[in-house]
Amino acid sequence: MPHFTHDDVEIAFLDEGEGEPIVLVHGFASNKEVNWVYPGWVTTLTRTGRRVIALDNRGHGKSTKLYDPAAYRSSIMAEDLRALIDHLGIPRADVMGYSLGARIAAFLALAHPQRVRSAVFGGLGIHLVEGTGPPETIARALEAPGRDDVSDPTGHTYRVFAEKTHSDLRALAACIKGAHQTLSREEAGRIAVPVLVAVGGNDAVAGSAEALAALIPGAQALDIPGRDHMLAVGDRAFKAGVVEFLARRP
Repeated sequence: MPHFTHDDVEIAFLDEGEGEPIVLVHGFASNKEVNWVYPGWVTTLTRTGRRVIALDNRGHGKSTKLYDPAAYRSSIMAEDLRALIDHLGIPRADVMGYSLGARIAAFLALAHPQRVRSAVFGGLGIHLVEGTGPPETIARALEAPGRDDVSDPTGHTYRVFAEKTHSDLRALAACIKGAHQTLSREEAGRIAVPVLVAVGGNDAVAGSAEALAALIPGAQALDIPGRDHMLAVGDRAFKAGVVEFLARRP
């Protein structure tokens, strides 16, 4: 598995296919395989003639685990993404993120628009702007002695998912405490790349795709019918919408 080092953090990634590059950024407590390989995204995108790059975010997968919440600020994780693009010698790439990965992609698009050809924000709508603060219940669930000690339903869901992905629970707790920054409405309005905002119709986590798309000049909203936050990731309508968006973007 290839890797590189940025800011003393070792980042693992995959790089498959040939053609125009797209970089995939997974969600919280996931990794590149769970988010992008197993649901068929890498296969779908390489079959359309694309070079697909996907990283394990810091604290996740095979990348370095850190235990200070300050190390997981969204702007810092966006710089990991920019450094990967630099490492591979890619001048500009499409970027797709899901949930936390969409937040990272948004921070990258705002800070380095010249490096982002287009962006897909999956599983994250208006809560990119109208955040509700750090989800302490999730952090407490990850820090609990065992899953049976977690009474909060959302926290329990994330604890079970983190265990299924064989994650470092302490690193994830630091990440969820540190990586929940929002953009202001004015900052969202300054995102100057083509954007697709894709959210499941039953997603209670992301917030409205339409409301976020309305703040970003030229952005489009995509409803993923009947899917919640966890099940939207591999949905056929999501994949078809992204493939169509990429084919149409300048």
